Amino acid sequence: MTDASLALYVHMPWCVRKCPYCDFNSHQLKSAQPDDSYIDALIRDFEMEMPRLAGRRIDTVFFGGGTPSLFRPEDFARLLKALRARIAFAQAVEITMEANPGTIERGRFAGYAQAGINRVSLGAQSFDARALKALGRIHSADDTYRAVEELRAARLDNFNLDLMYALPQQTLEEALQDVRIACSLGPSHISYYQLTLEPGTVFHSRPPALPDEDAAWQIQSAGQDLLAAAGYVQYEISAYAAPGARCKHNLNYWQFGDYVGIGAGAHGKLSSGAPPLILRTTKPKQPSEYQLKLRQQPPVGEVSHVAASDVPFEFMLNALRLNDGFTAKQYRQRTGLDLHGLEGKLNSARERGLLEQYSATESESEPQWRPTDLGRRFLNDLQGSFLA
Repeated sequence: MTDASLALYVHMPWCVRKCPYCDFNSHQLKSAQPDDSYIDALIRDFEMEMPRLAGRRIDTVFFGGGTPSLFRPEDFARLLKALRARIAFAQAVEITMEANPGTIERGRFAGYAQAGINRVSLGAQSFDARALKALGRIHSADDTYRAVEELRAARLDNFNLDLMYALPQQTLEEALQDVRIACSLGPSHISYYQLTLEPGTVFHSRPPALPDEDAAWQIQSAGQDLLAAAGYVQYEISAYAAPGARCKHNLNYWQFGDYVGIGAGAHGKLSSGAPPLILRTTKPKQPSEYQLKLRQQPPVGEVSHVAASDVPFEFMLNALRLNDGFTAKQYRQRTGLDLHGLEGKLNSARERGLLEQYSATESESEPQWRPTDLGRRFLNDLQGSFLA
């Protein structure tokens, strides 16, 4: 039977300027404010998804981008009101908005909180002026400090700071100073991840001088030690949380849960039946094409089913990012498959030192599989070993 819980991802695809490292579906805004018609399109998009959502409820909402903070508080209020009129929301629903420190006007976070936002992910990336310039960011460290003050004033204490490392020409001490400053601001959550050169980006075609692999590993390890000393517990390859502050929305992804995606370029994953049939949806990437198709001839986007032979890899692609890993029961619940079918691959990964079994508690009768430290370092190799 399909779990009633469901995550909702809402893509808001505009930015003031495209960063040279970004491979997300984002487009430079040609006006001072995104058009109101995009909110109408999101409501229409969700209505077209509703036949697939019978009996479900929204447990988490994530407004991602792009830069969602380019939209006004009243835009979020209108959208959330429309969504609540169409589907049940969990009583303790987590509603996250991504924000760029350089796009926040004074007092605006109070408006977002009043609209229903209760968690914010702030794209700090670095506190070093040279690094921010190299990354093409439009904000300064002072903008981030002010944004945190605004969050506190709006009582939005549940916020994440995005922090990148192994930046162009970055030294170990510069990277660690970023971590120290981030911790001193007291976020409930820190996303700490390495800059990578993604295909299709400016950095991929014109690579900057980055720390080598050994230097990047040294920066990562030392940064993780600082985060741990400050009380942030790593629970996923790039996620560190204070007690009780894990991101529920992202956990749903990593635990191979279901989510509906609305907005230009948004993806969704929905399962139904027993064993579950897994459906994936993809919306048009270009905002103009997305809105035009919604007006002309819905349904919008592509729909495909995940082949049974691909399900084990897709589960592992997500679950192996988690420090706690997974149990055979969780694998069975999410995929409808028995873990015995993967015994050979699991044991091979264990023999290579990439996976281990452990008992989370003494009362647990079923051991969990999780990546070792070596497995997390070579996560792509570990995940790839489960390809069909």
